[in-house]
Amino acid sequence: MARAGRPAGAGPTLGLRANAAQFALLVAVNALVGGMLGQERTVLPLLAEAEFGLQAYTATLTYILAFGLAKAATNYLAGTLSDRYGRKPVLVVGWLVAIPVPLLLIGAPTWSWIVVANILLGVSQGLTWSTTVIMKIDLVGPTRRGTAMGLNEAAGYVAVAATALATGYLAESAGLRPAPFLLGVAFAALGLGLSTLAVRETRGHARLEAAGHTPAAHRGERDDGDDGPGPGRESPRGGDQRGLTDGEVFARTSFREPALSAASQAGLVNNLNDGLAWGLFPVLFVGAGLSVSQVGILAALYPAVWGLGQLVTGAWSDRRGRKPFVVGGMTVQAVALALVALGDTFAAWAVASVLLGAGTAMVYPTLLAAVGDVAHPAWRARAVGVYRLWRDLGFAVGALLAGLVADLLGVRAAVWVVAALTAVSGIIVAMRMYETHGTDG
Repeated sequence: MARAGRPAGAGPTLGLRANAAQFALLVAVNALVGGMLGQERTVLPLLAEAEFGLQAYTATLTYILAFGLAKAATNYLAGTLSDRYGRKPVLVVGWLVAIPVPLLLIGAPTWSWIVVANILLGVSQGLTWSTTVIMKIDLVGPTRRGTAMGLNEAAGYVAVAATALATGYLAESAGLRPAPFLLGVAFAALGLGLSTLAVRETRGHARLEAAGHTPAAHRGERDDGDDGPGPGRESPRGGDQRGLTDGEVFARTSFREPALSAASQAGLVNNLNDGLAWGLFPVLFVGAGLSVSQVGILAALYPAVWGLGQLVTGAWSDRRGRKPFVVGGMTVQAVALALVALGDTFAAWAVASVLLGAGTAMVYPTLLAAVGDVAHPAWRARAVGVYRLWRDLGFAVGALLAGLVADLLGVRAAVWVVAALTAVSGIIVAMRMYETHGTDG
């Protein structure tokens, strides 16, 4: 049977159009991955106080801490495992891990059960979301990575938004449990079925790209592994990139390669402020007198703009470059968080949510595309895993930092602290990252 986009008997081909059917299927699968996350965005922060009596913000945010640590570690493993065993098996295992999550959320008698559910959710998200990213990068080849990441992340976060909105209305009409989490049961079953029966392996596409790959010149990295020759100078990397150990890939992505390390810290800070939005914004909004359905609208508005905006920003970065979107996006996020700290009405917070979503849309697919630009196809999956390790550690860092500051100084003070960190992150990108588009790894 021929694969989608190519004649029977032919080998894999690269390109969005040539692989349109499988690409579209993976977009749908990632929407279901996003829905699994969205089932918690509105309801769980409210459940902590209403049903479990948690008062301290640090204790309440333990579920985000658990989620972030589990997802970050699994992101790192997902890249290595998908290189070793193939992309599809990792995707299927991720969905198997997701099956118990909504059931635990429905039946949890104590808060520790919620924390366990979020450990499983983090593992599942790390395996499924990372793998759909890697598979789309495999399919499209080097010229349309921004477009591919925009479509991937748009699907995931529009689903987060739609599910957050739906669960808000379900919670107001039918209670905080079990109705909102029944959506998660359906998403997990459908995601597992599609991944098992319809998704095809894409590792052959990465091998095809690697076979015809010619290393390009990069700023900031020499063959001897030292820091680069300095701003404005280039040196070809040369040598065989395929034999890098996992440790070497980790060091390059985290610290030594300027663009990759700048992307890693920006990703961490981006998800730090997303963890703040997830865990404390609903508490802030309810405390100001908003209804649960209004909280659901605000919880949906931010990821909806984020998701839909990526349809534009990912493709635009293929034409305009990655760096301007990352620097600009971090700046817009910092402004939006300042507006959240200053606001006290639904309208003000709606404007801030739109700005926060727009800034995140500028950053999210562009950072992934930048990692794909720089990393060699032979170790790209591992580099994506390392980047996503740092990015999703932001959830854990955000939960700890926001919880501690909120307990000491209040929720608004926590928002101000995260706004300042986001602005600083944008400055680091402006100083350290070079333009990666057109310097394919």
